[in-house]
Amino acid sequence: MTSRNDVLDSLLRSFLKEGPAGCALSVVRRGETLYEGYFGYADLAEKRPIEPDTIYRLFSLSKVVTCTAALLLYEKGLYLMTDPLYEYLPEFRNVLVHRQGVDGTLYTSPAVSPIRINDLFTMTSGLTMHGNRNETERQVSKLSLKDIPNLRTMAKRLADIPLAFDPGTRWNYGFSHDVLGALIEVLSGKSFGEFLNEELFEPLSMRDTFFRIPENKKERMSMLYSRAEDNALTPNMDSEIYYEPDWKIEFGGHGLLSTLHDYGRFTQMLSRGGEWNGNRLLGRKTIELMATNHLNRQPLGDFEAVGTWSGYGYGLGVRVMIDRAKGGSNSTVGEFGWGGAAGTWMAVDPKEELSIVYMHQLMPSEYDEIRQHKVRAAVYGMIE
Repeated sequence: MTSRNDVLDSLLRSFLKEGPAGCALSVVRRGETLYEGYFGYADLAEKRPIEPDTIYRLFSLSKVVTCTAALLLYEKGLYLMTDPLYEYLPEFRNVLVHRQGVDGTLYTSPAVSPIRINDLFTMTSGLTMHGNRNETERQVSKLSLKDIPNLRTMAKRLADIPLAFDPGTRWNYGFSHDVLGALIEVLSGKSFGEFLNEELFEPLSMRDTFFRIPENKKERMSMLYSRAEDNALTPNMDSEIYYEPDWKIEFGGHGLLSTLHDYGRFTQMLSRGGEWNGNRLLGRKTIELMATNHLNRQPLGDFEAVGTWSGYGYGLGVRVMIDRAKGGSNSTVGEFGWGGAAGTWMAVDPKEELSIVYMHQLMPSEYDEIRQHKVRAAVYGMIE
C-alpha cells in the first residue's frame, strides 16, 4: 500500500515536469510534522537544490502577514472595523468614484459612503492595482513606485485617484493591503517593517523573513523563473529591484521574502489559535473573525469570478472555505489562507490545528491554483 508521504512525494515531483524548477511543502498538525519535502532546484544553472533554508519571494502571501499585523492593533482597541479610513488617513476624506454614463461617457462624483477599515481588509475599498480594465487601473499604472519613498506617501498618491466603485459594493484585488500597511504605520508610530519585526517576526523566530535581502543571504534565494511555450525555464528578473537595499517602499501587499520554516511558524501560530511556544500573539476569537466570510452577494460573485475559488468566500485578507460541496473540497469549513503570484501558498485549519505551506518560484503560471487544490486534497487525505 502506498504511504501518504509517497503520495505527496509523487505529486510534488509531477509538478516539476511542466512547472517550477523546484518546490517545497510543509504540513504540520497539532505540533507534529506530518510531511516535509524538497524537490528540484533553487537555481538550475548552479544546480543548487531546494533546501530547508531556501528563501522565496512571497508576493501576495505577504498580505496574510499584513492583515494579521493590523489585527494586533485591532485587539489593542486602536480602531474599529467600521471606522472611516479618513479618521486615520485624512487624504481619504472626500474620495471620488469613476462612473460611466448611459452614453459611455466617463465622469467622477463623490463616493456614496467612505472607505471603512474593513473595506481594506476585504478588498472592497474601490482601490485597484495597475492595469487597463478601467480608468482607475489606468491612472494607477501611471504611478512610478520607485519614486515613492514610503507607504504613507503611496497612500496619499492613491487617494488622489478616483475609486473604481463605491466602497463596500464590489470586490476587487488591489492596493488595499498596502494602504492597510500605511494605517499600521500611523497607528503604531513605527515603520511597517519595524512593526512586523517587533510584533511578529521576532516573537516567532522568523529570522529569514524581511523586505530586503541581506548580502550574506543572497546565495540562499531561489531563482524566479518564467516558462516559455517550449517549456524552457528562463530567469525572471522583473521584480528583483524590490528586494535590493536601496528600495524604499515596504509593500504590505507583496513585498516580503521568507523561508518554508519561517512562514510555517507563522501559519502554525494561526492554526493554534494565536499561540506560539507559550506566548499568545493573537486572540483565538480574532482569528475566527479573520476566517469568516465577509462578502455578500455582489462582492462574493466578483471574488468567485477571479480564479478557481469555488466554495470559498473571503475574510480579512484570506480565502475562507464556506461550501465544501460547491468547491469539491475535502478540507474543513473554515479552512483559510492565500497564495502568491510566483506559486507560494498556505492553508490553515484551526479545527484540525493544521497548517500547510507550499513554495515554488514560477511566474506567470495558469496552473498554480490547480496544483494548490491537488496539494490540499492529498494533505487532507492524510488525516485520520
